Amino acid sequence: MEVWIFAAYLLVAAAVVICSIKCADYVDLLDKKTRISGAFIGGVILAAVTSLPELVTSISSVTVVQNPGLVIGNVLGSNIFNLCIFGGLVVCTLRRFSRSRVAKSHLATLICTAAAFIGCGFAIFTGFGNIPVVNINVISVLILVVYIISLRYLSAEESGETEASESPLTVKQIIWRFSLTAIGLVGASILITVLTDRIAAMLSLEASLAGALFLGIATSLPELTSSIALVRKGNYNAMIGNVVGSNMFNFTILSVCDLLSRGENLYVGSAQTVSMLVFGVISTLLVGVVLFCKQRQGKSLPKRARFAMYALPALLTLVSYLSFLMVSM
Repeated sequence: MEVWIFAAYLLVAAAVVICSIKCADYVDLLDKKTRISGAFIGGVILAAVTSLPELVTSISSVTVVQNPGLVIGNVLGSNIFNLCIFGGLVVCTLRRFSRSRVAKSHLATLICTAAAFIGCGFAIFTGFGNIPVVNINVISVLILVVYIISLRYLSAEESGETEASESPLTVKQIIWRFSLTAIGLVGASILITVLTDRIAAMLSLEASLAGALFLGIATSLPELTSSIALVRKGNYNAMIGNVVGSNMFNFTILSVCDLLSRGENLYVGSAQTVSMLVFGVISTLLVGVVLFCKQRQGKSLPKRARFAMYALPALLTLVSYLSFLMVSM
């Protein structure tokens, strides 16, 4: 077994995290120096930034290593891990979360995500939906429609006022530095795709499982690090937007890769794929319960009961992810 491949994988994964954190910093500066709404910043811009590794690695899986089976595992595995991030952060900071403000648009975006999970399941179980000539599944088209709908909910949030920032950088300089960092993120993402393909071959892993374990976790590290940073600042609204928005953005990756795959079926039906769908839907519903209870607040209930409404489903998202790993082994 070539140990250097695993060492290189860890180094490239670290580079992905560092570049993603820097991108998130520049997006945060744009939030303070412009009048873009916080919900849009977290749910669209930051989510797109932290999901850039998923996008590039999935495209590379189709065009570079020519292994489309990695794509569905990458997307579904990343989404389950992202929901686990949410659950873990809520459980660890329950008191602060209970006092935080959460936008209503996040629950609407989560519903759109659940619809995308169901659509993927339909394509996988039935094998139906390929559109002739263009060679793209109708589910891929519908996912794009659902994503646009989710954007409408996010754009409906009120714009915030500009905040004072200690950074001397101008908006133009921030955009320029953001672009350079994003290029570095793209390069690291392509490398991690190639390394994952090598590791999957060495360990004789099925492509979808390799995508979930290696690509799914490594490319979700940006969401993890940026979400932790946002929670430390007490910005749960942006954290939730990052997690939920990233999941919705990840599903659109299927649409892009489906178009580039030239007729190759991305919606691969396997035991691992089915388990990812099942646990993904379960985790999405559990997060939905937390957000629904958060909107309702439950002010008529005792404080301990309100905490339980957040803590129990959030804790079960962690159990769901661990169960997924155990079933997949």
